[in-house]
Amino acid sequence: MVDKIKAEKAIEMFLEAIGEDLNREGIKDTPKRVAKMYEELTSGYSLNAKEPLSKVFSVNHSDLVLVKDINFHSLCEHHLLPFMGNVHIAYIPNTQVVGLSKLARTVEIYARRLQLQEQLTNQIADSIYEYLKPKGVFVVVSAEHTCMTMRGIKKVGSKTLSYSSKGVFKDNYQLQKNVLDLINNG
Repeated sequence: MVDKIKAEKAIEMFLEAIGEDLNREGIKDTPKRVAKMYEELTSGYSLNAKEPLSKVFSVNHSDLVLVKDINFHSLCEHHLLPFMGNVHIAYIPNTQVVGLSKLARTVEIYARRLQLQEQLTNQIADSIYEYLKPKGVFVVVSAEHTCMTMRGIKKVGSKTLSYSSKGVFKDNYQLQKNVLDLINNG
C-alpha cells in the first residue's frame, strides 16, 4: 500500500527540483494524481498469486495448455519507466487445471510491481509451478522498454524476449520449440 502523504511530498519535491511552480494551475493537483497513479501501478505488492492459482479443476489428461498474448505493462525498477508487452504461458497439467483468467491475474500481480523483465518471467513461472503443481511450465515474455526507447539509446521498436522453463520443459528443447512454434504461428 502506497503511503500517499509521503508519495505526494516526494512528487512535490521532485517538481520543485526540476523548476516547476507548485502553484501553477496545471500542477496544483499533480502530486495527488501521481501518488494515486503509483498506488494503482504498484498494487501487486499487496497481492499473492496463491489466491488465483488455487481455483483449480480436476482433469484426467495431461495435454498442453497454452494461453498466449496476455498483454501487460509494468514499471522498470531501474528508471521507473514503463515496459509493456505480452506474456505467453504454457503448462502441462498434472491432475488439475486453473481457470484461464487466473493465469492473466497472476501476470497482473507480478507486473504491478517495480520489475525487471527477467524477474517478472521467473516469478510467473515459479508461482504457477509451485501452486498449480503441473508437470511443467514454460513462460515467454516479449516487451518493449521505454527506458530504451525514450531515453538513453532511443531504439524505438526494439523488443526483449525472456523465458523461464520448469519441470518437463526445463531441458526439453524440442518441447520448448513446439510451444514457441504455437506462439509464433498458432
